[in-house]
Amino acid sequence: MNSTLVTFPSGRTRGRSTIVEAVPSGERHGLVVSETPFHPLDHTWPDQPADRGTIGGLPVLDCVTGARSATGEIFLGADIPARRGADGWDWLVVHVTGTPLPTGTEVDLEVDADWRAALSAGHTACHLAALALNAALAGRWRKETRPDSLGSPDFDQAAITSSRITPNGSVDVYRLGKSLRKKGFSADDLDPEKIAREVNDRLAAWVAADAPVRVEVPDAGLTARRTWHCSLPDGEASIPCGGTHVSSSGELGAVEVALSLDDATLTMRTGRAG
Repeated sequence: MNSTLVTFPSGRTRGRSTIVEAVPSGERHGLVVSETPFHPLDHTWPDQPADRGTIGGLPVLDCVTGARSATGEIFLGADIPARRGADGWDWLVVHVTGTPLPTGTEVDLEVDADWRAALSAGHTACHLAALALNAALAGRWRKETRPDSLGSPDFDQAAITSSRITPNGSVDVYRLGKSLRKKGFSADDLDPEKIAREVNDRLAAWVAADAPVRVEVPDAGLTARRTWHCSLPDGEASIPCGGTHVSSSGELGAVEVALSLDDATLTMRTGRAG
């Protein structure tokens, strides 16, 4: 058994494949096929929710990442003891169903296209908002720090503690504590509403540019190191990403963020407007 091949990075929502394994998933059944269009929840950085849909006509109740060790032991989701893509492991997309299907059965796989589209929009908006936030906060750095792909100090990567993609949006949480101050960032007198206005102005320009979006895919393996790209007026933006996306910024229609500050935490809520 090798790692599952995936077609979701290219936007596929349908496929046909053979069930190669059934793995226990509590009282449910985990079905593994050789190739799938389903995007599972990532166990390392669970930002984008799992796809919904059907396998062999059965509802997919959950879709999780699985990993098989060199000794054959299989772990699911948060129980996986290895980092994503670690050598010596097979990486699997596990489709969780309430009813089993026999190994060797050829099945149709169909992803809920509306759910996928909403998550893809939310994920692209999340990346654009992060880049716009980096630019808006660029003047608050007193020390050199790693830049993002557009040249701004990468606040998003330096401070983020969690990111959750939602249908047509996202919620990103950043810590502004002592460790970030040591890196040279000043949060003194930070005005969330003022920063949000600057972020939203930049987002409006980027959406209006209808910038092409693509996902660079080195190979079809589940844990391949894929990269999101967007050809913005400000330059070619890129962010490592294992999720799904729309094909252009213009598809988002309009994107707005709201920022809130609580103690040493900055929360950015991103969503499609209108």
